[in-house]
Amino acid sequence: MCGIVGYVGSDNAKEIIIDGLKRLEYRGYDSAGVAVVQDGKILLKKHVGGIANLENLIGDDPMASGTGIGHTRWATHGAPSDVNAHPHLSADEQIAVVHNGIIENYVELRKMLTEQHGIRFRSETDSEVIAQLIGIHYEGNLEDAVYKAVAQMRGAYAISVIAADQPEKIVAVRKDAPLIAGLGKGCNFIASDIPALLKYVKEIYLIENNETVVLTPDSVKIYDDERNEVSRDVFHVTWDADAAEKEGYEHFMLKEIYEQPKGLHETISRRLNEDGTIKLDGISMTREDIEGFNKIYIVACGTAYHAGLVGKYIIEKLAKVPVEVDVASEFRYRDPYVDDKTLFIAISQSGETLDTLAALREAKRKGARVLSVVNVVGSSVARESDDVFYTWAGPEIAVASTKAYTTQLMCMYLIGLYMGYEKGTITREYYDQFIADLMDVSGKLEASLKNAGIIEGLSRMLYNKEQVFFIGRGLDSSVSYEGSLKLKEISYINSFAIAAGELKHGTIALIEPGTLVVTLATQDFLYEKMLSNIQEVKARGAHVLSIAKEGNTEIETHSNEVLYIPACRDEITPLLSVVPLQLFAYYVARERGCNIDKPKNLAKSVTVE
Repeated sequence: MCGIVGYVGSDNAKEIIIDGLKRLEYRGYDSAGVAVVQDGKILLKKHVGGIANLENLIGDDPMASGTGIGHTRWATHGAPSDVNAHPHLSADEQIAVVHNGIIENYVELRKMLTEQHGIRFRSETDSEVIAQLIGIHYEGNLEDAVYKAVAQMRGAYAISVIAADQPEKIVAVRKDAPLIAGLGKGCNFIASDIPALLKYVKEIYLIENNETVVLTPDSVKIYDDERNEVSRDVFHVTWDADAAEKEGYEHFMLKEIYEQPKGLHETISRRLNEDGTIKLDGISMTREDIEGFNKIYIVACGTAYHAGLVGKYIIEKLAKVPVEVDVASEFRYRDPYVDDKTLFIAISQSGETLDTLAALREAKRKGARVLSVVNVVGSSVARESDDVFYTWAGPEIAVASTKAYTTQLMCMYLIGLYMGYEKGTITREYYDQFIADLMDVSGKLEASLKNAGIIEGLSRMLYNKEQVFFIGRGLDSSVSYEGSLKLKEISYINSFAIAAGELKHGTIALIEPGTLVVTLATQDFLYEKMLSNIQEVKARGAHVLSIAKEGNTEIETHSNEVLYIPACRDEITPLLSVVPLQLFAYYVARERGCNIDKPKNLAKSVTVE
């Protein structure tokens, strides 16, 4: 969440910063601001609302400067407002700071600054504390002041700082929040995510935890928490700015839905040897290692958690190891039983999700082996894992995850197959046929997407429903949770998912005439039971939209509408059944006039608790 962009060089910093902030809008925000060093002073402009509001405020003012920092804020401490927007200034207005994260001891620091130094705070934010702390320590050396301030702070943060009397310097610090430095020619950049810089640089430094980076037009130097200079390999970004553009689609979300066949093909085809066996690049797991695991935890948040639910089913079925799926924010606080015979699988699109990262560290501290499934190369989760499996989804810009989810599913299938085959719990014949079926998914998904017009038509009929239930059994239940989440997060409809067998244990009391119930019935061995559940809600007046495999036409007699997915083995239906749900959520949200790529109150990368 939030976005940081900084520039030091000879070009107009303001223009570069605003352009970079626009490329980070997908992260979610409610205000924006920019500060530059100009003629020995800091010139500050910030405004609540979108970046367009900030641009209107700036108007024709060039804010001429080669050094500046900018920020898009997602409110935590203090409501969205002009005064709470970043950057924040020190009391003497000589220091400007932008901050992602949360300062946990800000109340204590604010009291100290007020009582001992007479500081009068302008905002309600925890972030202003940082500017004021640096301000009281500043005596002409910006690095010194930043180090002293950071030593007093507790929490998670990425900060970027400029001083009025140091016009060619930016100092930034990272602790549990993403930060990168871009390497230009005669200029350098700081940012919270790669898309902000893609237009300008392809070579970056990945800043590690508890590191400080000092940028001037001619150098980028990295220091550890004891002020020792650190050597860092350059990371070369392999995707270009076009990958982060809409390319003619109305929204990023729609583009990313249509990119799923390619993402799935890339994720599996890159992982197969010539003999058809799986090569898990980034994973060095032997048969002895696999046989030594007596338990697997899959830990994630949101959509990644839903991918984990499918992963549990697949790994248990193929590798015959008990798997527990947990929400990262719960796992880290419940003292779970983990030891050196535990495999901990972390799933995260961004690789920067704070709760997932903290859970990973807790598991590692207790001796678990950590395998991460992430989309962002070089992210924190990836760097702190023993083994890494990249999803090859490409950049995902829309807040509502689509292609990251399906490629995470593909990774779960490949991990399960690899473990099962190495362990000997599945035969080579079964393995080969499963791989062949997975290879066919991309083509089947391409064909399914041609039916998007049918789903668009259904959305025009059903977009005004204010309460929707999703039900399914087995793997369909796991997909139901994801379908419900997609609908609620971008259309703001009160959506709820439940295992179909649980309906009669309370939830069916909420079914009224006209209630929309989306039913998934893609599991052949559970098909008849699902028909019974559909009849239960239909008898109470529900409007039923069903998803089933081609050929299972009996469901039409029990449903108002049916969407069909291509016939396939039960185990891989989630790769196909989730796509109609994604499209339905998209078209319903469009009919309701919602901001699809940037839903209210949501952020792409959640780097606070």
